[in-house]
Amino acid sequence: MSEETANDTQDLGEKIVKVLKTIYDPEIPVDIYELGLIYDVFVNEENEVKILMTLTSPNCPVAETLPVEVEEKVKSLDVVKDTEVEITFDPPWTQDLMSEEAKLELGLL
Repeated sequence: MSEETANDTQDLGEKIVKVLKTIYDPEIPVDIYELGLIYDVFVNEENEVKILMTLTSPNCPVAETLPVEVEEKVKSLDVVKDTEVEITFDPPWTQDLMSEEAKLELGLL
């Protein structure tokens, strides 16, 4: 991977994070990135994106819609060729995965 490609990939990664920070869990007034629901974002040289994420619980009421929203919003970035969202519960989500900002917002600090 050339340095230019690496920079493009990093820039795209930052754009993806910005998009993820616009998506909120409907039950918690914090975006899914700060909640720690995004485990990893992979971007290849063809600008295909794979997002590994979890939900607050397997019975989460938005289990059907949240991954679709993530996929559609990331795919809406002009430079993204394709997006795949994979849900995992390994490791299961806990409040420890939340950012300090999210914990502060929810009065957990």
